Amino acid sequence: MSLSERLNEDMKQAMKSQDKFRLSVIRMVRSAIKNIEIDQRKTLDDNEVLDILSREIKQRRDSLQDFEKAGRDDLAESVKAEIAIIGEYLPQQLTEEEVTAIVQSTIQETGASSKADMGKVMAALMPKVKGRADGKLVNRLVQQSLT
Repeated sequence: MSLSERLNEDMKQAMKSQDKFRLSVIRMVRSAIKNIEIDQRKTLDDNEVLDILSREIKQRRDSLQDFEKAGRDDLAESVKAEIAIIGEYLPQQLTEEEVTAIVQSTIQETGASSKADMGKVMAALMPKVKGRADGKLVNRLVQQSLT
C-alpha cells in the first residue's frame, strides 16, 4: 500500500471514528500532496510524498519552537500532537548513533577532510538518511565530524 493510499484509508477511518483532530491533520497533509500533484501535473510516488511529509514535520517543529519561546503551551501541545500523527507515516527514525555511523562512513567514502568539503558530504549523505533523520541533526553531526 502506497503512502497516499494509506493516508486515504486512515482519513476514512478517522471519519468513521469521529476523530476530528486526526482527520484535520490528515486532510492538511493530503491537501499539501494534492497541491503539488496539481502543480506538477502528475501523481506523486512514495519518495515524493515522503519529502512532503518531512517538510510538513519540519514546519511544525519550527512552529513548536516559536510557540514554546512565546510561552504558548496550548498551541505547543497541539503542534506536538500534529507532529506525532504525521510521524506515523515516516519510516522508523534513526538514532543519533546510527546517523553518526552513516556520517563517518560517508566522510570516508567522499574523502572529506575539512569543513570546505561539507557540501560534498551532505550531497552524498542526505539520500541515505532521507525521511529517517532530521536535517539539522545530520548537519550538526557532519560539522562536528569535519572539525
